[in-house]
Amino acid sequence: MAKPMFRATPLEVQVCASSANLGPGFDSFGLALGMHDRYVAQVMDEPGLDLDITGEGSVNLPRDEKNLLVKSMYQGFDFMGGKPRGLAVRALNVIPHGRGLGSSAAAIVGGLVLARALVLSGIDRMNDEALLTIAAKLEGHPDNVAAALLGGATISWQEDRHGEKVTRAVKLNVDQRISALAFIPTNSVSTSKARKLLPESIPLPEAIANSRNAALLSQALTSRPDLLFLATEDFLHQKYRQAAMPASFALVQKLRGAGVAAFISGAGPSVLVLHTADPNEVAELQRAAGAGFALQALPISRAGTEILAS
Repeated sequence: MAKPMFRATPLEVQVCASSANLGPGFDSFGLALGMHDRYVAQVMDEPGLDLDITGEGSVNLPRDEKNLLVKSMYQGFDFMGGKPRGLAVRALNVIPHGRGLGSSAAAIVGGLVLARALVLSGIDRMNDEALLTIAAKLEGHPDNVAAALLGGATISWQEDRHGEKVTRAVKLNVDQRISALAFIPTNSVSTSKARKLLPESIPLPEAIANSRNAALLSQALTSRPDLLFLATEDFLHQKYRQAAMPASFALVQKLRGAGVAAFISGAGPSVLVLHTADPNEVAELQRAAGAGFALQALPISRAGTEILAS
């Protein structure tokens, strides 16, 4: 592949938060949420990296090539034929870190989309399937990155193609009546820690129930919001992670006991509710959370990652 040519002007992208699993859809279902990080990048003639980060988690993030946003950009450039000599990057982080709302997926997808947009004819060198494959490898699973890129609800999977693992995804158009509420605690939980709590096997009746609900979930999200409560009931992973996030698990049980479609968002510890409620009902849900959670009403992000300026 010939070395790429780069755009001289800066580009800005907006990348949405995301929730994975949505109850039973472990490592496959994702949902794009209306909370966004913004990243700006420009190719420079002078060699080196100029990186500035503000907002959520910025104090603890590396300012070099180990930064996940920059690392993702460089991987994208390498896939397309080579890196630029210099790069200036600005990041405004809004998505909370370590809360199960897709902050790492946003950095990965944002970096790859920025890299592609900065390369002339970048879409011809790295299409969405290639971008998702790189993103899923960086993230470790495809659900959040698919939702962050495509928007709406997504079902993602990986398949072997000539000895290479390829990531694919389909987008579901979410029913316009559905909105989300995120109950965000102050504490964080690492995805790797949450995954270590999962068992190697589950009882067959629970596997059958989980498969049924995951199948129903695609209908509930697109045209039957009346099925959301049943379709978001999980038998595969949430209860096994209870020890890592007892307050979140208790909130899920409390909300579901009241007939609310609540579940742990991704690896947690945030709790997500999908609903068609009116403002009075939303206020009642806020009171149910207590003082340990900040409540944020979120629309569904239907566009996914967007390039804002060129």
